[in-house]
Amino acid sequence: MILSTTNNIDGTPVKNYLGIVTGETIIGANIVKDVFASIRDIVGGRSGSYEKVLREAKDTALKEMTENAKRLNADAILGVDLDYETVGNRGGMLMVTASGTAVNL
Repeated sequence: MILSTTNNIDGTPVKNYLGIVTGETIIGANIVKDVFASIRDIVGGRSGSYEKVLREAKDTALKEMTENAKRLNADAILGVDLDYETVGNRGGMLMVTASGTAVNL
């Protein structure tokens, strides 16, 4: 499965547009990560624990979107877009949404 943020694949015409596909995930951050992230905010540096959670959420959303495209027998997903939002009380959860257009090449 080809995933692309562009609207086409150079040299490869789109035969069929199969529709919009999405994948969503919501992941909570726990109190231990919050404490260490707060310390990082004070002393500077990157928060490895939050970066790991962010990567996991992104990978899960992309995987779910890809599975939805496979159900449509798509060859590729074009115009892939990733959106990140905090949700829940005091922004305690991270939501990642992946979307794009499933196509046959």
